[in-house]
Amino acid sequence: MLLRVLAALPFIGILLGVPFVNRVEPLVLGMPFVLGWIVAWVVLSSIIMAIIYRLDPSNRQIAADSEEVRP
Repeated sequence: MLLRVLAALPFIGILLGVPFVNRVEPLVLGMPFVLGWIVAWVVLSSIIMAIIYRLDPSNRQIAADSEEVRP
C-alpha cells in the first residue's frame, strides 16, 4: 500500500499540481515558478522511485538469490 502511494506522488505533483501553481512569479533559480515546480518534481520522482526500489520486497528476494549463487 505504501509503495503505491509513493508511486502516485509524482503523478499528483506534476499533473494535478501544475494548475494550482501556474504562475510566473516568484522566480525559482531564474525560472518561472511553474517550471521550477516541474523540475523539482522530476528530481523528486527519481528520489521517490529509488525509495520504492529499496522498499520493494521482490528486489530483496532477487538480491538474496544472486548472493547465494556466488561461489
